[in-house]
Amino acid sequence: MPSKKQQRRRQKLKRHEYEEVYVDDEGNELAPEVAEELVAARPEKNAKSARAQPTRRGGRAIDPPSWSRTGKRGLLFFPLMLIVVFLISPDLSTTKKILNGVALMAFFLPFSYFMDTMVWRAAQRRLASTDETKKR
Repeated sequence: MPSKKQQRRRQKLKRHEYEEVYVDDEGNELAPEVAEELVAARPEKNAKSARAQPTRRGGRAIDPPSWSRTGKRGLLFFPLMLIVVFLISPDLSTTKKILNGVALMAFFLPFSYFMDTMVWRAAQRRLASTDETKKR
């Protein structure tokens, strides 16, 4: 059973007819064929899309992995890991708890960099495969 929100969206889609309207810089409507020719004639738009960076589903660009970004992530997660260590092991001394947190970070930082590298490589492969399919 669709929710009320889903029902309203479906009703809205049925109510409105959508069609593509092409408008030039002066506000005049153009035929779809003329608009496609104008878009193809703009080399700066095509050059920009040809050198696009890989993006996630949300549209954000994926940057190459870097240790500085991994270190910043470590600074964010270190206090959280300390809190978890303090909550889980109340019988240890404070220095041992901090050493446990440092040991966790020693595993977390290289693993985080490794995951960034894997995501970057997958995005590069995906970008290369989409470029090949566009060339065909």
